[in-house]
Amino acid sequence: MDTTRTRINRHRFKAMGAIACSVTLLAACTSGSEPETESSASSGDPSSVSTQPTVSENVEADADIVADRDEPEKTRVQYPTEGEGDPNQNWGDLYLPAGQHKEDSIPLVVLIHGGSWASQLGAEVMNTYAEDLVDRGMAVYNIEYRRVDSGGGWPTTFSDVASALDYVVDLNEKHPEFTIDDELVVGHSAGAQLAMWAGTRHSLSQDEVGNDPKFRPKRVVSLAGPLDMIYAAQHGDDRIVKVLGGTPEEIPDRYESVDPIQNIDPSIPVVAIHGTNDTMVSPENSMRYIDAVEEADGIGDLVMADGDDHVSLVSGDSRHYQKILDIITDASGKTIDELDDLYSN
Repeated sequence: MDTTRTRINRHRFKAMGAIACSVTLLAACTSGSEPETESSASSGDPSSVSTQPTVSENVEADADIVADRDEPEKTRVQYPTEGEGDPNQNWGDLYLPAGQHKEDSIPLVVLIHGGSWASQLGAEVMNTYAEDLVDRGMAVYNIEYRRVDSGGGWPTTFSDVASALDYVVDLNEKHPEFTIDDELVVGHSAGAQLAMWAGTRHSLSQDEVGNDPKFRPKRVVSLAGPLDMIYAAQHGDDRIVKVLGGTPEEIPDRYESVDPIQNIDPSIPVVAIHGTNDTMVSPENSMRYIDAVEEADGIGDLVMADGDDHVSLVSGDSRHYQKILDIITDASGKTIDELDDLYSN
């Protein structure tokens, strides 16, 4: 198989097996290696997804245990910001799974909430995802940031998200059980734009907001994201104009710096999930973005959730919710077999 290019699969939520296979393939392609086969899984290759330690393996090596919790743990942490911050908004909730864990044995998922980059909605929107993902054995970092009408907007919203992400390195010093070398960031709506931007900050120049990241997510899942910001702004999305402080014609440099479709990194696996009934952020955003990924010979997947709208896509009541959790779980580097081992212990 040609590892320099992976065909982009367009599908709807139907057979879970097909979805799991597709996202696992993305995980295998992250390092540019051949997708895992039965023989490579047992070869001892450290880049192979199946070699990631499970809880049962951790228990056998008591001397290497760095964390032991009877229940999942949630801690609110404050991250430092550029200039004077706001302790009521510059924070993140860190969720750590129950069990005994060795160093670098737990995958980390960073969650970035949406809400039109505005103050009406906060990180609580992603709490259900955080709680269910930590129950699946992952570490989860659900971040809050300053938004429009609460001290945010350009450039503060973006520098806050960058600061929150960079603080992962400090958190890892306190909690060495979770990994930070090949991690996943998941965002909804405006948070999906921020998530895609977070994955490409390493390409920013020194005069751009968020440059020189200390922590770099290398996989991204977008939930209903405005991934083509110029297209969205030119089709009536004044929320983008408000957060960036102008139209694409007025401030093209800002759009160029943070617009996901203008900053595609072909080496970063991405999954764009969008509800077919979304009238707030048109599914065309995800379609156009994945088309651009394909043109760049990138690694991507477009998933259309039949019947979901913009809000229901992040609701635990969505009929697709468990399948989205499976996509996030697989994209984090865990296989279905590893999850079975985790649950059985």
